[in-house]
Amino acid sequence: MKQIPLAIAPEPEASFDSFVPGTNAAALAHLRGLAPPAAPLYLWGGPGTGKSHLLRALAGKLQQQGQRVGWFDAADHQPWELAPEWSLVVVDRCELLDPTAQHAAFTLFVDAATLGVQFAAAGRLPPVDLPLRDDLRTRLAWGHVFALQSLAEDQTRAALRRDADRRGFLLADEVMDFLLTRFPRDLSHQLGLLRRLDGYGLAQGRRITVPLLRQMLAEEGMAPAPTVEAGR
Repeated sequence: MKQIPLAIAPEPEASFDSFVPGTNAAALAHLRGLAPPAAPLYLWGGPGTGKSHLLRALAGKLQQQGQRVGWFDAADHQPWELAPEWSLVVVDRCELLDPTAQHAAFTLFVDAATLGVQFAAAGRLPPVDLPLRDDLRTRLAWGHVFALQSLAEDQTRAALRRDADRRGFLLADEVMDFLLTRFPRDLSHQLGLLRRLDGYGLAQGRRITVPLLRQMLAEEGMAPAPTVEAGR
């Protein structure tokens, strides 16, 4: 279990303002306006669609208001216990919950409902398809369920350019093309590469170029995939 203490904010990128909604505007609007305690919340979608980002943005918003948050991940060790002073409890990566964690997540759900604590969860699959015990799977579907979609390529490009601008460097088209045609296009993966590239460029004292990117990847032992044609 990871309780996010008041003194530790979520990652800078994990805010509602930095979330690029694309077709996910309804989910963003719901979380922005959510005032706990409300109906349970479940977000689902493929890798990089923003599930954890939105939940961390919600956690950050509550922390800024002086409230406390509990955060559980499928890989966290047991036991999981809900603190009555929390305003929000999150269970992330629900599709990976083993039998022990499923029991713990079900107990968290029941305790949250009893104590008036907001419950939120996320996974890669809709509740009906989760490989979980029936009572937990049905409860995850009780409240608001949002399916998150990946960004279109133009939206991903806009998000990468905005992140580069925030970091203070020019992201050339050829660098962006290299990133998008040789690596997974989900935004979280792309932003992670961009973050590492920024740090590498600063350490090398060089501007961001494709040769610099290739050098960083070589030192990391990462071989880029063959070029992927646009739109695939």
